[in-house]
Amino acid sequence: MSDLDKPAEWHGARMDFSRSMSYADYLGLDRILSAQHPLSPDHNEMLFIVQHQTGELWIKLMLHELQAVRRQIRAGELAPAFKMLARVARIMDQLVHAWDVLATMTPPEYSAIRPYLGASSGFQSYQYRELEFILGNKNASLLAVHQPHPEHHAALERELHAPSIYDEAVLLLARSGLAIAPARLVADPTQPTAHDDSVMAAWLAVYRDPQHHWALYELAEKLVDLETAFRFWRFRHVSTVERIIGFKTGTGGTAGVSYLRKMLDVVLFPELFALRTKL
Repeated sequence: MSDLDKPAEWHGARMDFSRSMSYADYLGLDRILSAQHPLSPDHNEMLFIVQHQTGELWIKLMLHELQAVRRQIRAGELAPAFKMLARVARIMDQLVHAWDVLATMTPPEYSAIRPYLGASSGFQSYQYRELEFILGNKNASLLAVHQPHPEHHAALERELHAPSIYDEAVLLLARSGLAIAPARLVADPTQPTAHDDSVMAAWLAVYRDPQHHWALYELAEKLVDLETAFRFWRFRHVSTVERIIGFKTGTGGTAGVSYLRKMLDVVLFPELFALRTKL
């Protein structure tokens, strides 16, 4: 009998976890793997549920990272922020490829489960809304969607009034001696990020002398990487939705693909992309 055929040994692997924490215990797998409850008799609904649940887990991690990024930029500790921003961009890459899996669902397969979804929609994802808020795409009117859930509503209210990570980057530009208009430094954090000429001039100064402003230059490029990954994620989302449901109205009442296409035009860090033309 070979070593691999000796089940009692398994090359020294521990077999009894009756008195200690196991892999499943640590990860809470019983709770996670029992959280899928298809409502239809259709085989493909499991794919739809798992796709969206795993997406929410990845968004949870992105929020965890971006909240730390904001603290690090505020403290001027950019090295850890760079690693976290790179991680978030890679998570978004992961989510882009996740749409490839959902795209295996055909229109008839989705039509079989759609009546069971009711009015539930990704538009109601409070985590995704928080993600957009921390990235600077603020919209106070969207809080109304979350009124039925006070805890979620309160978290979004806090994030609405908090500086975005880009706001913190602009404040860092000012602390680094670059001229930022006073009005931009006290801009209403509940409003979406708007282009500001003084911010553009500051970033241009950074890009024209990167050796002198290396940390700010690297921060800018990490932010560009992040927004680029976010754009790919949004585009893959709208492409998958169009492939599966065409231009039907979304389950949550939005215009579906038409609404998602409008979101492709949102620019999170406007000066960082506009300056490319100026250089």
